[in-house]
Formats: sequence, structure tokens, C-alpha cells
Amino acid sequence: MCQVILDRMNSKSIDNQAFSKSILNWYRANPRELPWRGTQDPYKIWLSEIILQQTRVAQGLPYYYNFVNQYPTVQDLAEASEEEVLRLWQGLGYYSRARNLHFCAKQIWFERGGAFPETYGELIQLKGVGSYTAAAIASFAFGEQKAVVDGNVFRVLARVFGIETDIASGKGKREFQELADRLISSDEPGEYNQAIMDFGARLCVPIKPDCESCPLKSTCFAYKHQLVDSLPVKINKTKVKDRHLHYYVIRCGKSWVWKRRNAGDIWEGLFDFPMAEKVNQEEHQGLDLPVESQEVRKFPKKYRHILSHQRLHAEFSEIEIDVKNQEKLEKWASEEGFLMVEEERIEELAKPKLIVNFLNDQGF
Repeated sequence: MCQVILDRMNSKSIDNQAFSKSILNWYRANPRELPWRGTQDPYKIWLSEIILQQTRVAQGLPYYYNFVNQYPTVQDLAEASEEEVLRLWQGLGYYSRARNLHFCAKQIWFERGGAFPETYGELIQLKGVGSYTAAAIASFAFGEQKAVVDGNVFRVLARVFGIETDIASGKGKREFQELADRLISSDEPGEYNQAIMDFGARLCVPIKPDCESCPLKSTCFAYKHQLVDSLPVKINKTKVKDRHLHYYVIRCGKSWVWKRRNAGDIWEGLFDFPMAEKVNQEEHQGLDLPVESQEVRKFPKKYRHILSHQRLHAEFSEIEIDVKNQEKLEKWASEEGFLMVEEERIEELAKPKLIVNFLNDQGF
């Protein structure tokens, strides 16, 4: 125990320049070509960082290309409709990112004439731009010496320096940010930030990292004390709620009934079907439709979709309404806040991944 304490104290005296130099040398010897690397365009850097929040590079890359092709400038993005932006974001999840992205683009274009702020302190004032994204843009685009701290950086610093403070706590975030700011290269802050993030993403990975080939293993506290699997420490305080949903796919001729999610909803601005929810293990209440003659078909497959605070368990039924009752159905849909959408326009709607998966399974 005394040796562990002594080693933890010694880890705090690791030479900052030697640490940053090792990270940079590894990065230069192991390059990874990404479309936003090497650019100082704050628009493309900002776009990539928002897309990659809580998203793997492999998943985010096609979205980045789609956004750059569809909206090559911040003006193009600002002048797009929210529905168009959400449709392009479809399947990436955490849709508040897309709404904030759009809001922020309008801020920059309409309030700032298209000019991005050039300092960390100004960037962090933008909608949807937190400390990590502000530091990334400030260092990559404008050369400001401000360290990024994301999940990859947390992991590298916690293991090398033997830090056991909860990374989800306010104390932990401050401690890691202060350490990261001390370590960042003063000469090449942008390249160093990219290097340490890449180091965590590709070498110092969460599970089974290749420690034997790591240039930092001789000074790594976790490697020396077999704590690689234990660091960083994150105490999960999030309570996950299970919800049981029954969706109703209501069709009448070539028209379908859709619901647009309201403000404050988990999928605000996206489209799904009318739905009933099971409460306290009771049966779903169903829908009070305006017509009696209807053909109902229940789909056998059940779906499970995990969000940050919720586990959704969903099932689907199809209700076919005779076209002679279309007028009644349209009146009912309007009164209930639903929309009648022609089948040929369904592809245009921005939908949550749960609904996309169902439609794909049915060949729609």
C-alpha cells in the first residue's frame, strides 16, 4: 500500500514536456486520415466535433460527409429548415445535438455575419458548445492553448497518473481539466489535442488496450499496478426507466397517420406513429378510432431501443381503414394532433431509429 501511494505521488511529477512529446511522437508515427484533419476551417471543425459527440468515428463519418455536401457553409446550414436538418441527422441519435447545431448556425450567420468566435471564452457562449467543443475549435482553428478533455483523454490521464477521482463529478472534471491544461504543448496545442484524443481512441482503449506497445508504459501508474481495467472511475448515477410502447400504423389508401413529437419530448421534432403506453404493467389502452370497420394486424417482432435514461420496449400493430372512411379519419387525426401523410412523402420525414428499423424490416 505504501508503494502504491508513493507511486501515485511520483506520477504527479512526470515531466510534462516528456509526456506531451511522447503523445505527439506516437501520433505522427501512427497517422489517421480524417477529412477534418489539417483544416483550420472552424465550420468544418465544429461540425465534426458535434457529430462525434457520443458517436464513434466510423459511424459519424458518413454523416459528416452528408452535412458538408448538403450544407457546405454555415450560411447553408442556417438557412435550412429544422425538419431538413433532423432528416439528415436521422439514425445518429441524441437529436438535441442536431437542434442545437441548427440553432448555433443561425446564431453565427444571422447575429455574427458568419464569423465564428476565435477564443475559447467566446466559443463556449454558443448554443450547444460545451467546454470540450470550445477547446477543440479554439485550438484546432485558432491555435489557442486550451486542452480538450473527452472520454479518451479522461482514460489516458487517469491511467497514466493514477487518478481515482470520479470523472462524472464536478471535482473530477476540474481536476482532469487542470492537469490537461498543464500538459498541453504550448507550441502545437491543436496537434497535441488531436494526438491525445487519438491515443485514447486507438491505443489506450477501454477494453484490452495494447499496453506492451504503449510509449508511456514505463511511467503509467495503471500498468504498473494492474489497474488498467479499473481506471478511469465513473460512478453511474443515472436511473434507467423501462417504458412499454404500442405503436399503431394506421393506413387509409395511400395515406398514413403520423405524429410529430412535441417540444420537450425525447424525439422533439421527429415523426413516429400514434402510440399507447403500458402503465404499471396494465394493458395498453389502445386508440379510440372514429370508425368501426377496420382490419387489425399485429406484427410479431418486438423492438428494444436504449436511450441514455430510458429502455424502450415497443410493439407495432397495423390498422387498415377503408378509403370510404378517409374523411372521418382525417377529421379525427386533425383533432388528435396527428398528420395524414401520403405514402410517397414518408421518406422525407425525420424519424427516430426505432421507427426506421421497423420500416426497414417491413420493406417500406
